[in-house]
Amino acid sequence: MADVLDLQPGADEMGEFDDGADDGVSRLKSSATKRKGRGFQAPDAAEKMEEYESLETNGSDVGPAKSVEGWILFVTGVHEEAQEDDIHDKFAEYGEIKNMHLNLDRRTGFIKGYALVEFELFKEAQAALEALNGSDLLGQTISVDWAFVKGPYKSGPRGRRSGAGGRLRGRSPDRY
Repeated sequence: MADVLDLQPGADEMGEFDDGADDGVSRLKSSATKRKGRGFQAPDAAEKMEEYESLETNGSDVGPAKSVEGWILFVTGVHEEAQEDDIHDKFAEYGEIKNMHLNLDRRTGFIKGYALVEFELFKEAQAALEALNGSDLLGQTISVDWAFVKGPYKSGPRGRRSGAGGRLRGRSPDRY
């Protein structure tokens, strides 16, 4: 982390602050601005704001959203002793599973209680969701829902959606 000391214009290095040690120090402090942090940039760079790219979508669309490779279902309530084969067999009845993730607890080595199942076709994923939501797997009821959902957009400060919670990225505010 770097400290930067900005002197205001008009403060001559030798001439203005030389007459008295205490007086010169107090004038030097009053004309200086100290800025800290990695977010500090030159004033001309502060005006350049970044905006993230987003997919062009109609704001009225609400429902499941496709990931980059397919349609992903989020399965919760999975029994901790369930195996990948148990989940694969249950979901494979509705179509070809493109990818599946079962996250394990590092301490116990058991499943954390959820899984992500990816189908290539929307119809297959929709059929699995409708049939398996609320069904039983190893004595526990599982819930199946879409991992990604399109919702109504929240507009940012200037009427556009940004990925930073409605604010554009720029320089950090001055601290005193």
